[in-house]
Amino acid sequence: MAEKIQPLGDRVVVKPRTREEKTKTGIFLPDTAQDKPSEGTVVAVGTGRLLDNGERVPMEVKVGDTVLYAKYAGTEIKLDGEEFVILREADVLAVVKEG
Repeated sequence: MAEKIQPLGDRVVVKPRTREEKTKTGIFLPDTAQDKPSEGTVVAVGTGRLLDNGERVPMEVKVGDTVLYAKYAGTEIKLDGEEFVILREADVLAVVKEG
């Protein structure tokens, strides 16, 4: 479904990690008590930020990266039943390295 979204400029489309529905001790959490996810996988990236002199700054994140982003950043959208967040690359705080 993410193939249908092409972000512009320095924007990134992220598929948020699924929210925890129960605690480690087995207590189920209602939707209102669940933390908003701030980690996800990049599914699409824009072409990069355009500078005043016309040069384009390449994106630092790429499709497939697992990223941490500001908790209330971006715009949440739903496309074909899947949730995505569109945010600026500046709202991406870190790339999570495996291993």
